[in-house]
Amino acid sequence: MKTVLYLTGLFLFPSIIIGCCNKKQINNTSVDKTPLSIIFDTDMGNDIDDALALDMLYKYIENGQINLLAIPTSKKGKYCAEYLDIMNTWYGHNIPIGVVENGTDKDNNAPFTKHTCELKQNGNLVFNRTINNYDDFYKSVSLYRKILSEQPDNSVIIISVGFSTNLAQLLDSPADKYSTLSGIELIRKKVKYVSTMMGNIKDQNHKEFNVFCDIPSAQKFINEWPTPIMISPYEVGDAILFPAQSIENDFKWKSPNPLVIGYINYMQMPYDRQTWDLTAVLYAVEKEKKFFGNSEWGTLNIDNTGATTFIVNPKGKHRYLTVNKEQALKIQKYFIQLITQIPAKYKKTTLN
Repeated sequence: MKTVLYLTGLFLFPSIIIGCCNKKQINNTSVDKTPLSIIFDTDMGNDIDDALALDMLYKYIENGQINLLAIPTSKKGKYCAEYLDIMNTWYGHNIPIGVVENGTDKDNNAPFTKHTCELKQNGNLVFNRTINNYDDFYKSVSLYRKILSEQPDNSVIIISVGFSTNLAQLLDSPADKYSTLSGIELIRKKVKYVSTMMGNIKDQNHKEFNVFCDIPSAQKFINEWPTPIMISPYEVGDAILFPAQSIENDFKWKSPNPLVIGYINYMQMPYDRQTWDLTAVLYAVEKEKKFFGNSEWGTLNIDNTGATTFIVNPKGKHRYLTVNKEQALKIQKYFIQLITQIPAKYKKTTLN
């Protein structure tokens, strides 16, 4: 997610295939393609791109490409988790949600989650929930530890599109009822890599929102995380806009829709929104398609003001995405194609 904050300058309809293997025919040979295991760490409510990114993940579930294991949150406040629960319920998925503990107070209090959660018709709430008591949500770090402990070694991809709060806390987490391993040991054993939206490589004067809102956690994550990290910096998502025209015209098959309600209440319509968080999702799930360019290996440095710089180092664990105009146009078209797919839950009723 990315609200802009400057201190200085600035195809196929889905089918539900969950928890099983796909098989593709290559030269008449059957090849197993196991769905990717994904954890989506979000500050849902600070920007609408988190909601667009989550829609992508639901579509990937239904296309058999991923298993979405958990949605830990890094934004404080009940509307973050409640909106996620509404999205889960509306799309027909039951993904465990975690709420942050000791989270940052620096955030963008965008009203779209609150508006969606409180929307009423004839005196009744419009959107159903699965979890009606906020206290019933997992705590984010406990959810991380539970899920990671249950997965095969070196199998989990974390997509982080909010603050680094949970990741920093996970690093320091002790052994618990889920695992005898420390946090860093559990990460090293279970996590394959992290795809994260953070920083600005192109403009070092820009204090990018995800980093700036919790600088100590971002520094800890970048400095101590033991697995590779692929960074989608601000300038990549800034170059690819999701069009308001699609929101206005391509979702008429089911109304009201919590994604659409959120989008139209985030900013005054019509507006085209940057796709920061979507790029981190796209890379993680479909990196073999090479939608993006990428840097050499190196190290991201974060100073105490939140400014980010990248130093090339063959021994480094970090890389960052790049995008040119041709790639940006291709990615924009792909985002529209994927997000406007009708969810499996509504496909039959829409076609009848």
